[in-house]
Amino acid sequence: MSVDVESVRQRLLEERARVVEERERLVEDTSGSMEELTDEDGIDSHPADSATETLSREIELSLEDNAERMLSAIDSALERLDQGTYGTCEACGRPISEERLEALPYATKCIDCKRLEERG
Repeated sequence: MSVDVESVRQRLLEERARVVEERERLVEDTSGSMEELTDEDGIDSHPADSATETLSREIELSLEDNAERMLSAIDSALERLDQGTYGTCEACGRPISEERLEALPYATKCIDCKRLEERG
């Protein structure tokens, strides 16, 4: 398998920039306190309003955590490119298929090893 390193690097950097932008938006959205969000006019909110806002905040925090994991995966893929190990399965040492890397450029395992991992 021959990987166009610069093409992969550009794709990863573009994806990284997109994730950083999304993460910043999520951080900004979750930066206010719950009191600010549920009691905007100084009048106690209905419990359902508070519950809705809590759920929305939990979803945004979960998305923020996911963005952090994505950044870590992308940064690791960029390191593997620099080290010359990009596209090699970290579990079995075989090449990761081009199709898998096209779909998931920060993949660390071949499809067989990933399936085994997911089965537990």
